[in-house]
Amino acid sequence: MTREGDGVHAELRDDGTLLRILLDRPRGNVLTTELVAGIRAALLAHESAPHLKMAYLRGAGGHFSYGASIQEHRAASMPGLLASFHSLARAIAAYSVPVAALVEGKCLGGAFEMALCCHLVFATRDARFAWPEIKLGVFPPLAAAVAPLRLGGALAERLILTGEETDAETLHRIGFVSAVFEDEDPEPALLEWQRARMGPLSAFAIRQATRALRAGSPLLEALEDPLGRTEAQYLGEVLASHDGAEGIEAFLERRAPRWEDR
Repeated sequence: MTREGDGVHAELRDDGTLLRILLDRPRGNVLTTELVAGIRAALLAHESAPHLKMAYLRGAGGHFSYGASIQEHRAASMPGLLASFHSLARAIAAYSVPVAALVEGKCLGGAFEMALCCHLVFATRDARFAWPEIKLGVFPPLAAAVAPLRLGGALAERLILTGEETDAETLHRIGFVSAVFEDEDPEPALLEWQRARMGPLSAFAIRQATRALRAGSPLLEALEDPLGRTEAQYLGEVLASHDGAEGIEAFLERRAPRWEDR
């Protein structure tokens, strides 16, 4: 097992055919700039492993991730966090083999955006997905650009505009979640799923198919100019607004926000 910065542990398993990346940053595996950089480093460090057939991300402590650091949502630090996070998203989306998210518990904000870029998503029955940013006076830039492609426009708009949660079964019915596992340790079930479906296959063929699928996918296009536009809107308008700043400060101060609708 290798350690890619604080809170990220990477390990090749099953004779190098699987890459496990564990997010281990109590409480809630919050996506700080450092943690995001560690995930990207772990993926890139093992991408050329010749027998690799799949990588998967899992959160320690019963939750996938509470999402991006609220402390880093302030105007001084958010540009750096967004740049780092969007670089990770593009690395996941264009990875040489399928990247899976194994979601338990909460998968919020940036963590749900990260799952959007994965090739496969698995979840336990207790998993809950949400973009709560609207409740903080902001919005999720990557989800705004990508979620309609991955979830369908109606569901994506409802989740982004209301901040409400959805569950694994709902996302399984629309095909976004590949399989729903029982709430006890889901890792053996994931490994069984992968070994049965991908274990007998050629790692070379998987790489070729993954590259071909994503090369022709609108996802990679959405992660370029459309994401650039939503990122620019977020940095240029939302961070400079009263309500965008007020929502973040109110959350950090544990009080109700005082909106001025501007």
